[in-house]
Amino acid sequence: MMKNRRDFIKNSTFVSVGFLGLSNFFSNNLYSETKKANQFKIGYGQLLEDPNGLLRLPKGFTYKIISIAGNKMDDGLLTPGKMDAMGTFILDKDRCIIIRNHEMEPEWKNLGAFGNELKLLQNVDSKFFYDYGYGTNPGLGGTTTIIYNTKTQKKEKEFMSLIGTERNCAGGVSPWNSWITCEETVNRKSEKLEQDHGYCFEVPANKDIIKYEPIPLKSMGRFNHEAVSIDPKTGIVYLTEDRHDSCIYRFIPNEFGKLEKGGKLQALKTTQQFNLDSRNWLESNYNTPIRYEFSVEWIDLDNVESPDDDLRMRAQEKGAAIFARGEGMWFGDNEIFWCCTNGGKSALGQIFKYIPSKFEGTEKEKKYPAKLSLFVESNQSDILQNCDNLTVSPWGDLVVCEDNEHPFLRGITPKGEIYNLAENIGADSELAGAVFSPDGSTLFVNIQHAGLTIAITGPWKKNA
Repeated sequence: MMKNRRDFIKNSTFVSVGFLGLSNFFSNNLYSETKKANQFKIGYGQLLEDPNGLLRLPKGFTYKIISIAGNKMDDGLLTPGKMDAMGTFILDKDRCIIIRNHEMEPEWKNLGAFGNELKLLQNVDSKFFYDYGYGTNPGLGGTTTIIYNTKTQKKEKEFMSLIGTERNCAGGVSPWNSWITCEETVNRKSEKLEQDHGYCFEVPANKDIIKYEPIPLKSMGRFNHEAVSIDPKTGIVYLTEDRHDSCIYRFIPNEFGKLEKGGKLQALKTTQQFNLDSRNWLESNYNTPIRYEFSVEWIDLDNVESPDDDLRMRAQEKGAAIFARGEGMWFGDNEIFWCCTNGGKSALGQIFKYIPSKFEGTEKEKKYPAKLSLFVESNQSDILQNCDNLTVSPWGDLVVCEDNEHPFLRGITPKGEIYNLAENIGADSELAGAVFSPDGSTLFVNIQHAGLTIAITGPWKKNA
């Protein structure tokens, strides 16, 4: 999270980026009075004041707090803090399942599910922990599951669904009704930890309180994981890495929907540029242009459990592209978007778009390669700053969370027009985990450091 507060425009605005990209947009001074007059046509209008001093929203929209860190859940444990990425699943015509990450470390006992002195630890059998920490330093990350009725707008149930992991930051929904949660850490087994960390785990979307032994998906690599996105046609998993010199990965499973049965891990490389530096930092050796389509090939990786945390470095020695803190990732209409939180010349963030090959994951993809392009790069903090989690809305726009002390929820159209959906005015905390209910009626989002999960409703646009 960025430490310094930036200046922000207080009213809803948008920038029509089109095919020029933000950098060209500002350098050419195209933000005319005409565009200012039309600024609300693509979004939802000006953000209104909130009498409760928490979240500014457009006219016609309301929010409610549906979960608070520290409150008792239905399994007798406490709602953990540090809520992060989320996924939603259909339960029935009125209800959905929300699975929510918690980016927790073992030292943060005051924010954990077991209380500051771990008095509730005895309520859970140690075999259901991935890392019990010898009973004194258990993993406090993991996931919680919420059953939510979008018709009544009420929470019906809340419970832990994965226990004993660390820094569960982002993840992704699977086509087979589960949530893949990812550890953003590479901590090793030690006198305090019983297990190595840095893995992905699969959590089934279930309405019943689940107790099962967590299984690390080791074939998907051990690194500073962030998010995943799964192609529903092929079952191929795409993964981001939260490092300043990160890679983008692809996991081809041996069997569709059975990630625990292993597969092949690869890193993204462009055919036009060996070791492409997509970050566009001033010291970068290469300037990645907006909307230029790179052809993609994939590099096979070995020793993917990477005891020396050198997976990305070994990939880059083979020509893998470099990204600036890959974070949120989401599959849209046969395309994948992901955020790079501090990419760009001003280090304010980038969003990339990947279009899979029609023969993705097969030998034929060499003849018909996938395409990669830089979709958005921000050079103005009041337009987009430090993009983090993102999702694709039912009508086709991106909804992007910002990671800074005064964040907005931003909408981005397929043309690259940016508008405001919400402004956090109540806590110096990033917004995280934006995701729509399966019926499209409700947008769920977390205010991470305040320990709040919020449901937003209003006159959303129709499906694309």
